[in-house]
Amino acid sequence: MISYTIQRIFVAILIILLATTLLFIMIQFVPGDPVNVMLGPRATPELKEALRERLHLNDPVFVQIYYFFLGLIQGDLGVDLTSNRPVTSLILEQAPYTLTLVISVVLVALMGIPIGTYAAVHRGGLFDQISGVISVSIIAVPPIVIGLYLILLFAIQLKLLPAIGVGEGFWEILKHLVLPTLAIGLTWIGYVSRLVRASVLEVLMLNHVKTARAFGIPENKVLRDYVLRVALPVTFTVLGVSIGFILSTAVIVEILFSRPGIGKLIYEAVISRNYPVVMGTVLAGTIFIVVATTLSDLLNVMLDPKSRKFKS
Repeated sequence: MISYTIQRIFVAILIILLATTLLFIMIQFVPGDPVNVMLGPRATPELKEALRERLHLNDPVFVQIYYFFLGLIQGDLGVDLTSNRPVTSLILEQAPYTLTLVISVVLVALMGIPIGTYAAVHRGGLFDQISGVISVSIIAVPPIVIGLYLILLFAIQLKLLPAIGVGEGFWEILKHLVLPTLAIGLTWIGYVSRLVRASVLEVLMLNHVKTARAFGIPENKVLRDYVLRVALPVTFTVLGVSIGFILSTAVIVEILFSRPGIGKLIYEAVISRNYPVVMGTVLAGTIFIVVATTLSDLLNVMLDPKSRKFKS
């Protein structure tokens, strides 16, 4: 287990380095001059050239990458080209709004796991058939479409929930979180419920479950100790991957619901060719996704004896 943990940490660091390097190279091909964005079209050629030298824009790409990683080690992600503020402070300012959307992962787990389990235990029943149709239908709908219909229904027609902003105060913040969280989480609830159903059905056919039932162990205990303990670890890996999905859809959700956050910050930075902000925010998102998937893999190995034996 220790050797596998070290291996996963090494792989995570390698992924972050490779992703950052590839992103840096790709940005070089994006049209537009960051110096013109920062100084404006009326700046003198001498002033523009001085800024290019300070930002190392005249150096080869790999030299620029070296300076970027050198600053990264020191906690310096560069300076916002429009506000001249440190990119790190911008990310720390906007990150809490995006991280609150991760609550949708909790929603996915609290709803997807019970739905999938109940459907598997009552295979072929009415609940199984209805949940199957609804789950597959929701999986096929993009989050932006779900978000639009949620706004039309709960904000415009029923006037129960706010559609835009983040609110002030605990209860107002919660009310403003409901629709964005549902827009992100509903698709994954359907996916996780189908995954849990398939895993539980597979485990129910194993010999150790049949033996437990033959010994007269209560069905609830069989389900809890002999079925779910084996069937659920793979779900935690999927939940880790869903965090990356949440961050990737944060751009759409934060724009649709007029929420601040990392996604909206990335969108505005791309539109304005604000390369330091693009690099910093994408790097922060990459780190968060890699850490989340690594932790979910480690949790999967800890909970699944077969996986632990295989990894060791």
